[in-house]
Amino acid sequence: MHANPISSYTRAIRAALPADTFLPAPSRLVWLAFHIAVIAAGTWIIAAGWGGWPVWLALSLVIGHSFAGLAFVGHELLHGAIVRSKQLRYVLGGLCFVPFIMSPRLWVAWHNRVHHGHTMAAGVDPDAYPTLEAYLHSPLLRVVDRFSPAAGRILGGLSLIIGFSFQSLHVLLRVSRINRYLSPRELRWARLETLAGLVGWSALAWFIGPLAFLFAFVIPILLANVVIMAYILTNHSLSPLTEVNDPLLNTLSVTTPRIVSFLHLGFGLHVEHHLFPAMSARHSDAVRKVLVRMWPGRYQSMPFGRALWRLFSTPRVYKDAVTLIDPRNGSESPTLLPV
Repeated sequence: MHANPISSYTRAIRAALPADTFLPAPSRLVWLAFHIAVIAAGTWIIAAGWGGWPVWLALSLVIGHSFAGLAFVGHELLHGAIVRSKQLRYVLGGLCFVPFIMSPRLWVAWHNRVHHGHTMAAGVDPDAYPTLEAYLHSPLLRVVDRFSPAAGRILGGLSLIIGFSFQSLHVLLRVSRINRYLSPRELRWARLETLAGLVGWSALAWFIGPLAFLFAFVIPILLANVVIMAYILTNHSLSPLTEVNDPLLNTLSVTTPRIVSFLHLGFGLHVEHHLFPAMSARHSDAVRKVLVRMWPGRYQSMPFGRALWRLFSTPRVYKDAVTLIDPRNGSESPTLLPV
């Protein structure tokens, strides 16, 4: 199917929406304060030893969800959808990504510039799974494929449990240096910010003890990884590779119950986000309505659960731009394409 540049959609959509749709949404900072308060209160209760392990486990799940919630806030912040000041974005965005020990400037380079600028471009987008040619020439990719969410991959669930933390570390240590995502000065800052996060969490572990740290950080960060990676993988990994960055071809929006969408800041409406990265996702429903009206056969959306099921029942290597293949047994599946 013919790919269209992003501008071919955004001009028409902008004309159909009020101008204030594209203004920053500073009220989203309420979520930042809320999640920090939840994390602080939960950690304090666990460290104090109140309630025993059943209470600690329940609080671990709550803290983990707030870790993920902070990442959703940070995602909007670092795109400039909440505040415009670059310095303030970095400070607040860094706070949001502290649970993942991730530098905000690394996220901006990796996600904003490279992923959004080259979505699903083979060998360029760091979030895209490999082509068959790359798989055959790289022992590392062949190992990684065994841990990918795909049909017959028993260990595929690990991509959900540790995927976000592992990928951020991989991008920092290897990809950003090789592909020059950051200048040497910015890369040094990113490493220092990462080290500061590591020291901070290590200090907390020493202060509250290993058992409390298990419930206050280790279990929560694994849950947060699952929440975030479930969205990231379904948003793109079922879609085709594209040479022209067309969000209606290379991106999928996933729908969730209203309360889940509210808590996760509408992150599932990802086609909408790729069309307007600097727009707060609070307006994604308005963009979605325009897309359904103007491009009903091209806009791609699916319930979240169905997308996850499809993710774990199809391969993750690209035989060609629109065909996924399992190199070990030769089974193939088509990528998602507009009707």
